[in-house]
Amino acid sequence: MTTTAPDDTTTAAGGCTPQASPADHAMGADAAAHVAGTLKALGDPLRLRMLSLIATSPTGEACVCDLATVAEVNQPTVSHHLRLLKEAGLLTSERRGTWVYYRVQPALRGAVTTLLDSFAPAAADAANAVPLAGLTDAEDALVRIADRLAAAFPDRDPGAVLSVVRESYTGLARSSAIRSHLVVNAERFARQRLTDTARAMDAAGSSPQVLFVCVANAGRSQLAAALLRHYAGDAITVRSAGSAPAADVHAAVRPLLAELGADGEAFPKPLTDDAVRAADVVITMGCGDTCPILPGKRYEDWVVGDPALASETGVRAIRDEIDRRVRALLTDLLPDLTLPTN
Repeated sequence: MTTTAPDDTTTAAGGCTPQASPADHAMGADAAAHVAGTLKALGDPLRLRMLSLIATSPTGEACVCDLATVAEVNQPTVSHHLRLLKEAGLLTSERRGTWVYYRVQPALRGAVTTLLDSFAPAAADAANAVPLAGLTDAEDALVRIADRLAAAFPDRDPGAVLSVVRESYTGLARSSAIRSHLVVNAERFARQRLTDTARAMDAAGSSPQVLFVCVANAGRSQLAAALLRHYAGDAITVRSAGSAPAADVHAAVRPLLAELGADGEAFPKPLTDDAVRAADVVITMGCGDTCPILPGKRYEDWVVGDPALASETGVRAIRDEIDRRVRALLTDLLPDLTLPTN
């Protein structure tokens, strides 16, 4: 007696089980329609700029009079765009007296931060992206780096030092656009991590250490670190890192870093536990809850605009705001330090 294997769509009970389609792995139709509506509301340059202004406001809100400064438009036009953003569920509003104040919908705050701090800069930079050459085998160079660092940190196991070097190289290679400097930067990053680990284990008598953290480590945190180092020199140890490091420092920020003499060693670095444990003060700048919260640390959140997408005037205004905050921080950390007047 010949038996025939059941067809894939036939169950033991004689019913039919539909075969999976590649389309089943795509976004659902209802979800796609909702997301498309939200993206449509964002598909206007003025509305994106308004959303950016609200999201980066120190108070987390803005009124129509503030938003009218974004472009040469009248208040009815501003109100029209705000209505579309509100209808899309991106904003909430509250009337106080004669003015209406707008905030990012709390449930979407994280998504808006990701849009403005990660997606938008990457999309703006995509037009100027240069295809990256493939990485060559860097193992021999990494071993030589590890030998140098093992000599500089004799208390560390040489095998552990080599692991830190390899991890540092890999972490930078995931996002770095400057492949020609990758090995050099990996040595700098590994040395920084080893130094931070040593400090975290024995911080007695050491100078204060400040860590600036933003999303990309390509603008705000780099500027803040450069300004603090410019004013304090070796009196304070300064670090910067990103929760999702960019491929390179933003082009608009590089001239400002050059003015501070900090362009040579500025490159985006991933956030590590070593850096947080070694820090006395952790300043977050738009990275949300990605920074570990450890006891005994002083945490501050600085709400400042992202220079990645700002105009030249806007970038300098952001730099000035960061400068003001850095000076206030230094007045607290080093009260005897004499700061230059602007």
